[in-house]
Amino acid sequence: MTEHNELAFRLGRAAALSLVAGTMGGAAVLAGQAIAARNRRYAQPELGLALRATVGRVGAPPLRLVLLGDSSALGVGVERFEETVGGQLAHLLAAGPTGRQVHLSSVGVAGSRSTDLATQVARAMLGERPDVALILVGANDATAMARPADAAAYLGSAVRRLREAHVEVVVGTCPDLGAVRAVAAPLRQVLGWSGRRVARAQTTAVLDAGGSVVDLATETGPVFRADAGTLCHDGYHPSADGYRVWAHALLPAVSAAAAVASRHH
Repeated sequence: MTEHNELAFRLGRAAALSLVAGTMGGAAVLAGQAIAARNRRYAQPELGLALRATVGRVGAPPLRLVLLGDSSALGVGVERFEETVGGQLAHLLAAGPTGRQVHLSSVGVAGSRSTDLATQVARAMLGERPDVALILVGANDATAMARPADAAAYLGSAVRRLREAHVEVVVGTCPDLGAVRAVAAPLRQVLGWSGRRVARAQTTAVLDAGGSVVDLATETGPVFRADAGTLCHDGYHPSADGYRVWAHALLPAVSAAAAVASRHH
């Protein structure tokens, strides 16, 4: 199933599940919105985007950074590596006299949910061990109305496996789905509510497993709600500006993780 069809299916399911206790009129509104969401054209992964790149000056302290998760770990919604969240984060980490030479890779897969992280962890650990893993996941769990505790348990397991392998882990929790413009109200509010539930469960699971957390919804949601330019043409995935907002929000935690990793070398 393509990510477009899978997203449409999840949005339809969200509409159906959310109004079990709602009015017939409200159910009809949500059903109509789900149909409209299904018929939208969503951004697809750009095959030309580099999944491996080195950013920074030769001789700078090296940092092996791997991204895991869903379409945001790949940069769906933009066309150039430099516009992806990973590319922008790598350039921020490489900037300045104390910057790093960042060896960036991504094992993320568009459409992934937390249940898919086990396979991604195995792929991330192939070859030379990464110093820091950044996991961006949760939106697809929320749109599928997955039980937050179940999604968080799979995430916690992935974080624990990485930490046992001495990899520092940062997790960007479920972003603010109430900011998406591909879906109209009130379905958009339902997705926002689902996303907040997932993010809360993620935070507890990640901290328990020894990882660090960046609450993307709280830190960047207001910007996405205020500025339509933070989303790409499909009104769902981030644009280059949106990924830049995320990169700046993630930078302190990733920098701190990189510093800890350096001390362990």
